[in-house]
Amino acid sequence: MKTLLVIPARYQSSRFPGKPLVPIRGSDGKEISLIERTWLLAQEIKRIDKKIIATDDLRIKEFCENFGAEVCLTSEKLRNGSERVAEAMKMQQNEYDIVVNLQGDAPLTPSWVIDELINELKNSDYNVATPVFKCDEVGLTNLLRDRKSGRVGATTVVFDKKGKALYFSKEVIPYTHENDMKEKQKQVYHHIGVYAYKSPALKSYLQLQPGYLEAQEGLEQLRFIENGISVKCVISSLKGKDFWELNNPSDVRIIEKILKRY
Repeated sequence: MKTLLVIPARYQSSRFPGKPLVPIRGSDGKEISLIERTWLLAQEIKRIDKKIIATDDLRIKEFCENFGAEVCLTSEKLRNGSERVAEAMKMQQNEYDIVVNLQGDAPLTPSWVIDELINELKNSDYNVATPVFKCDEVGLTNLLRDRKSGRVGATTVVFDKKGKALYFSKEVIPYTHENDMKEKQKQVYHHIGVYAYKSPALKSYLQLQPGYLEAQEGLEQLRFIENGISVKCVISSLKGKDFWELNNPSDVRIIEKILKRY
C-alpha cells in the first residue's frame, strides 16, 4: 500500500498569524522554524513513499523550498488542513492508498505514532485513524489552565471500548474538576493532531459539508463523525517524552522548555 504524507501549512490564523514561520529554539540553541521542525520530523518516518508540504501562501512555499522541501500550492478557499491534504492528494501524479496528515503545529509528535496509524489502517476496516494518549497530571494541569485562562488550545477526545471516537472537543472532556485530577487523569485523553486516511475517505471529505459541531468546535475531524464515518482512536505511548502543540504564542515557550530536555 503506497503512502503519501502531507504537511498542511497556512499563513493566516486567527490565533497566531504566520505560525508556520515562527522560530523555535532547540536544545542546541539554534532557532528553526516550526514548519522546518515538522519537515525534519517527517524525514524520520521511513514507511512513506512521498512527503510534501501543502500551502496556499507563496511566502511559506518559498521559505520551505529554501530548506529543501517539496511544496505544492493549493487553493486559498480551503477551510482546514484535511481539505488542503485532500487537494494536495488530487494534485499528485501517482495514486496513494493511505494519506497521512501531519499538521505543522505539533513538532513534538513521536515518529512511531504515525507508524501505528498506518498499521491500523492496513489491518482494520477503519478508514480514518488518529492518535491519542492518556494525560498525566502535568498535561492535565496545562489543559485546565488554558481553559481557565480563556485560551483555546489542545483537543481532548472520548471514545468507546473499541476505540471508536465518540466526540472531540476543545473543552476538557470528560468533565474534570481540578480537585479530582489524580483520579480523572486516568480518563482524559489528549488528541494528537495527526490523521491517516484511506484515500476514498479523504476524497469524500471534500464532498461533505461542514456540520454544526465542526463549526462550533473548529475541529475538522468532526465532519467525519457528523456524517457517520468512524474514526479510530489509536492509543499511543509517549515513551517518557512530553508533548505539546503550538496553538497560541504562549505555547512557544512551553515547547522550547521541552526541547531543552532532549
